[in-house]
Amino acid sequence: MNDLWQHTFFQHAALACVLGGAGLSIIGVFVTLMDIPFLGISMSHSAFLGAVLGLLCGFDPLMGAIGVCAITGVLVGPLSDRAGSSSNSVLAVIFSATMGLAFLLLAQIPGPKSEALNLIWGSILTISGREIIILSVLFCVILILLLAFFKETRAVLFHREIAAASGVPEKVFYYGVILMAGLYISASLNIVGGLLIFSLLVNPPGAAYLLAYRLKTMFALSAVFGVLSCFAGLYISYRFDVPTGAVIVLCSSGIYLLAFIFSPKRTTQRRGAAWPERKMT
Repeated sequence: MNDLWQHTFFQHAALACVLGGAGLSIIGVFVTLMDIPFLGISMSHSAFLGAVLGLLCGFDPLMGAIGVCAITGVLVGPLSDRAGSSSNSVLAVIFSATMGLAFLLLAQIPGPKSEALNLIWGSILTISGREIIILSVLFCVILILLLAFFKETRAVLFHREIAAASGVPEKVFYYGVILMAGLYISASLNIVGGLLIFSLLVNPPGAAYLLAYRLKTMFALSAVFGVLSCFAGLYISYRFDVPTGAVIVLCSSGIYLLAFIFSPKRTTQRRGAAWPERKMT
């Protein structure tokens, strides 16, 4: 495998493993602790819709994916507040609508649909240098914002209403998380594809939550698990000639299973103590 490092496509794939695995897993911590599991699957299908729209209308699929995800991210928070329902309900409706519209538009694309179908399953070995640059910029933005506003982040994740009462602009934070998630998911679409990207938003942070008692530790472990899943999937797919995206998902699921088996929180619960639900410090 060492000779592959000489090729540009493999270097891009390795960078995608780091940027995509870490970035999606960090965003996944917000998704997990804010209890909005539908965010990943809804945004990934919004990105797929934008990419299909780009293919059909003759403009850049990546820009289409980012554009539709940005619109979705801007709409979700205000819509859920005005509807008086949870964000998950709005996201579920968006998921079903975008999925139906995406496949309707997919049928209108003339000729072979292989490029569009690749967006469903992902193709990390074909990720471009421009996608790497976009992921790098978004990853830096996420890290800078997280470091600059970590206290506010911790307050909102602990309890939105208490954070608002303390003067933290929790709605701005909440809407910002949804928007940033949409942008990052759309930029990462080629890593594991629209149908599987949800796993990188759920499995690594889920595993980290089972092992960590502090929020900083959860962020760090989640990023490590995401990167490890991507690199393990890349190696196994090369070794056994199997689809990379699917193997990445299985690796992240395996990490979650191991974390569940060896979780100290699970041991505490067996001994009769209460499970420390979402009490990260």
